[in-house]
Parts: sequence; structure tokens; C-alpha cells
Amino acid sequence: MTIRTFTLVSSLAILVATSAQAARPSDQPWMNVKLSPDERAALLEKELTLDERIGLLHGPMSMPIFGITKPEGAIGSAGYIPGIARLGVPALQESDASLGVTNPLDVRPGDGATALPSGLSLAATFNTRRAYEGGAVVGREARAKGFNVQLAGGVNLARDPRNGRNFEYLGEDPWLAGNLAGASIKGIEDQGIVSTIKHFSLNGQETSRHFANSVIDEAAHRESDLLAFQIAIEKGQPGSVMCAYNLVNGDYSCGNDHLLNTVLKGDWAYKGWVMSDWGAVHATDYIAKGLDQQSGEQLDAKVWFGAPLKAAVEKGEIPAARVSDASRRILRSMFAAGLFDKPVLPGGAIDYAANAEVAGAAAAEGIVLLKNRDGLLPLAATAKTIAVIGGHADAGVLSGGGSSQVVPPGGAKRVVPLGGEGMMGPFRSEYFNGSSPLAAIRKAAPNAKVSFDDGRYIAAAVAAAKAADIVVVFGNQWMGEGEDAADLSLPNGQDALIAAVAAANPNTIVVLQTGGPVSMPWLGQAGAVFEAWYSGVKGGEAIADVLFGAVNPSGRLPMTFPTSLAQYPREALPGRGVPEKTQFDVVYTEGADVGYRRFAQTDLKPLFPFGYGLSYTQFAYSNLKVTGGDTLTVGFDVANIGQRAGKDAPQVYLTDAAGKPVQRLIGFDKVDLKPGETRHLTFTADARLLGRFDAKARRWVIDAGRYQVGVGGASNDLALSGGAKLKAGILKP
Repeated sequence: MTIRTFTLVSSLAILVATSAQAARPSDQPWMNVKLSPDERAALLEKELTLDERIGLLHGPMSMPIFGITKPEGAIGSAGYIPGIARLGVPALQESDASLGVTNPLDVRPGDGATALPSGLSLAATFNTRRAYEGGAVVGREARAKGFNVQLAGGVNLARDPRNGRNFEYLGEDPWLAGNLAGASIKGIEDQGIVSTIKHFSLNGQETSRHFANSVIDEAAHRESDLLAFQIAIEKGQPGSVMCAYNLVNGDYSCGNDHLLNTVLKGDWAYKGWVMSDWGAVHATDYIAKGLDQQSGEQLDAKVWFGAPLKAAVEKGEIPAARVSDASRRILRSMFAAGLFDKPVLPGGAIDYAANAEVAGAAAAEGIVLLKNRDGLLPLAATAKTIAVIGGHADAGVLSGGGSSQVVPPGGAKRVVPLGGEGMMGPFRSEYFNGSSPLAAIRKAAPNAKVSFDDGRYIAAAVAAAKAADIVVVFGNQWMGEGEDAADLSLPNGQDALIAAVAAANPNTIVVLQTGGPVSMPWLGQAGAVFEAWYSGVKGGEAIADVLFGAVNPSGRLPMTFPTSLAQYPREALPGRGVPEKTQFDVVYTEGADVGYRRFAQTDLKPLFPFGYGLSYTQFAYSNLKVTGGDTLTVGFDVANIGQRAGKDAPQVYLTDAAGKPVQRLIGFDKVDLKPGETRHLTFTADARLLGRFDAKARRWVIDAGRYQVGVGGASNDLALSGGAKLKAGILKP
């Protein structure tokens, strides 16, 4: 194991931090670690001047784009909030971190980081431990690089398979997404780093995201996207919530009194601060509507929370107490994360090799085996000729684009510019991390002749396929922030390539590297198919390990794969063809029935259901026991009845709530079982998953009656069923 010491040359940042330490007199009561973060923040906030308070409430973008210069004192990344040296308040150095610590446009020359698998890959593990470990990697690397705020914790539910940022998020189910996001956030925060959760709320598409008005019934919102956020906040305790670009029910998310004041700070009693997304603030009065901090201020029409806010306070238009509340919330999260007690400075040691192993284990566990005809996989080590085709598999594995793009130490192996205009134009490139599937396959099959064809010409690829015993063909779908997919096809004619190759050789294995579901018109011809997502710094090795059986696949789909867009409530993507800068509605008629829930309600049959995934072994379920009362407790046995060790992801679904047919995931786990081994599992359901939200009374209601559950390996494969009676109950919102 090699340990590389990473040093950032940022003498000015160190000087500011040092002077802040020196400025602390011995009588600063807020430095008493025996006090709570709330008490410490209240003591310190009282010492601030109005200018100092307002200075905490806005900050610039700190990357060189569109003429923006890096602010004095900033390390260089997404954002920067200057500190207050006289009181020992450290600056906030903020980096995007959905999938690792980013270095946008190489603002810190040569500064790589561990590229974690995509959010959908993580969600496919159904494993909160993997989520926590990945978060801890982000937190450790951020601290070593000098960042103390990580813009992580994406938990928007996947309501549309075309959404360009689905790959950053955690699927379509609130219980799965909320638990995994909470674990990831906690992994970051446990390293003494502030994590956000984002994008609050209903940031369901990228097309005209600044003008999309998400329209949804309040009860449905509470039972779906808001519930995912609520669970993640409870479990992860993020220091900040980032509001979204879009509108929700007519008001911009960052100026949405109902979302920010009533729900987040009122019903949920959230103690941290609300920061805007970059360029999402439109007025100074957003502070009265619950926003605490304007981020990336150069992207807004004005620095609304700067001079205009000060003037509004002095005129009495904005209460001074609200400004104090906003600054106190920021300080409170800084104290809670330990930024005062364990200052974050650049120059720490980073064990990139160890962190890559964490990423690689998550990537392998997130691979979903979708088809395996006649046990084609795992491949025998005796295979003599293998043709690897397409996907830039000679270079590395694909990653998604936009603000979450992570470049590994040493740089990407290959970058393919896609071109484009506008704010996201400079980010539109396909990056291939230097974990080559081709090299990994050759290493796993040292006695085989392994050839490579780039897939540009179908005739050449077909010839290579006919000459080989086994074919591994890659299908890539690049997705990125700021745009949505046009449809569910693989771009650049790859579907035709795969169909031709599979027709030429029945032993064709398709490896998909996508940001979400794709249509697979060639599925019937392929011998085997697996979804590898965007697999991160060790993705090539993870793919080879699953191909040759060093890893038994255990990923499960966190999103339903439809047969076509006609199975979704909005076949035509809202906003397409609408004049530029024109607001339009995205009406979520499905309400809380996102993804598999709607498929169940409408009796539609998908291409592959939520929770689905094959293994090289078999699992069986037995001995179900369901007890009731205030909530449901579900116990059962899961056994490995096959010939290989493997991991299973048992799932528990509510199927009937007091006489109402439903389908909701209420429990999941990941278990590693040897052949013949049995494990007993017990789940106690979060009662909110069993109830309904009464919007008029603003509370959760549990109706008395009998509640049925199903247990199995996928949403459409429930081997056991049972039920119990629940008492009527009421829960706080």
C-alpha cells in the first residue's frame, strides 16, 4: 500500500487560518467544547457586526469560468465564504463532491481525487455500509486538500429516466435513497467536514431547469421526494441543505417559504443552514422565505445577500433577527462538524491506493447482472479467444459529466470533447478513468488471445466477433448536468453495433455503462447483459471480476428499466420546444407513485423491475413472521441454496395498507452467505412508510386495519407473504 502526500500551495489560505488562530483571546466562551453547537453558535453570533453577519451569507464561485477570477484566499473550486479572522471563524472552502472531491476545469493544476462509482451504482449495492465508506473517502480527501464543505448528498428521486443527473442520485425509492444518502453524508461529516444534502426539492429534470415549475400535491410530495430528504437528514445530519434551481408549485425552491420555513425548519426542526444552488437566487427577500446563504453570487443578477440585504435590514424591511438567525445556523453547523476545534488545512496525506480499493469494492457490488443465458457467465478461464469491442474499453471506464466530474490522480486516460455552448459547454466531455476493462480482462485471462476493436465500423466489429469464442461489447451512454437524454437509445449507433455483434456470435456479453435505463432492442440476441453504470477509479477491474467470477454479482436495480417511454406519465419531456427563459409546468400526476410504484398501480410490465438482479448462486426465503401494533415487524430466513458464496439483497414490500393495494419498499439489507448458510433477518418498518400524509392536518396518519407484506429478491418477485393488524396512529410531520 502506497501513501502519497498531497500538498496544495495555498500560502494565503494558511496565513488566514494562522492569523485567525492567533486572534483568539483566552476569554472566547464559544471555544468551550463542553457546550453544545447551538450554545457555541449563539455565543459567537452575538459578537458579530452586521457586516460580518452579512459576509457569511453570500460568497463567490471560485473557479475561472466566464471571466470569473479565483477569490483571494480561496483554494479554488465551487465556492468560497471568507472567514472572520478577529473571531477565529474559518473560511468555508467548498467543493462539489457527489462522487468524489472535484477539481473543475483543473483550477488546481494536477489535483486528482478518488473517483467513486456513480450514485446509481452505489444505490444498486443496496448496502448502507458501502455508502458510508464512500462518504468517508470523500471526507478524508477533502480534509487533506483543505476543503471543509462538501456539496454532496444528492437524493432527488428518479422520476424520469432521461434526467441528465439521475446518475448522481440514488434511484426512485425514498427509503432506499434516504438511507443511502444519510449513510454517505454521515461518512463525510464523521471526518470533521460539513456535507450538504441536495437539491431541495423536485429537481427532476435538467431541461430548462431554471424555468421548470414542479407541480405536485402536498401529500404526494411528503410521501415521496420530501420523505427521501427527511430520512437522509435524520440519518446523516448534514450541515447544510442546498435548494434547487426549479420552482415548486409556483415558487422558486430557494425562495419557497413553504418548503424552507414550513417543512424544513418548521416541521422537521432542521438546525443547519440553507444554501442556494449556484445561480438560483432571484431576490433579496429570499432570506425571509428561508434561504440563509447565496452561493456562486456571480451567476445571479445581483449579490442579493450583500449590499441590498444590508440596506433592507437598515430600512427595517428585513428583520435584523432573521440575519442573525441565518448566520447563527451557519456557525452552528461549523461547530457541529468540528471546523473550529480541528481546523481543516491543505497538505494532508492521502492514501489513494486504499481509497481506490473502497471505490472498487463498491463498483463490483453495484454491477447488476440482467441476463445470463444458459450460464454463459462467469466466463471460464479456459476461454481461448475473446473479442472486446467498443466503449473506449482500451482506455478506461466512462464517467458522468458536469459539476460532479472527478478526475483521478494522474488525470483521465482519455477525454473526448463533445462540444457545446452555454454555462455547461466547457464541461461537456466524456472522461475515461484509467481503469481499462481491456487490460483487466487480459489480466484475468492470461492464456487467452484478447483482441480489441473500437467499434467504429460495424463490419470490422462483426468480423472480430465471428473470429472469437467470446465477445464482450460495451454500450456507453454519457449523461451530464444541464441536459437530458433525448430518448432511451444508446447514442452514436451503438444499438445497431451491439445487435450486429450479437447476431454474429451468440456468446456475446453486453456491458452497459449508462447514467440510467436504456431500451436494449438487442436484448433477445445477447447471451448475457450487465449494467456497470459509471464505475469509478477501479471500474475496469470490477467489470473483469464479475465477468470471470472473482466477484459474484449482487447489484439490484434502484430504478425500473421500462420497455419504452410510453410507460411513463410524461412521454414528451416538458420544456422541450418551449421558448427560452419561459416558465413551464412539470406536472407530477403520478404523485407519490414514483417508478415501480406506478408500474404496480397501472399493471405495466417493465423491461426489468426495481430491485432486480441475477446472481451466480441461488437464494431462498422461508419462515416469515409478521407482527403488528404501532408498526410492522417482519422476520424471515434467507438461505444460499446454490454452489457459490454470494451476497443477496432481501427486500420487504408493503403490498396492502388497511385494504388499499400499494407497493412500497419498507425494508432491505445486504447479506453475504456461503453455500448452505442461512441468516435470520428482522425489520421494523418506519411507520411513515405504512401511513399516509394528511396535508390538511399536517401529520402522518396510520389507519387501523390489516397490513400485508411481501418478501423477495425484487419488486415483482415476492416469495413470501403475510400480514398483521396495526392500531390507528398519528405521527408528527
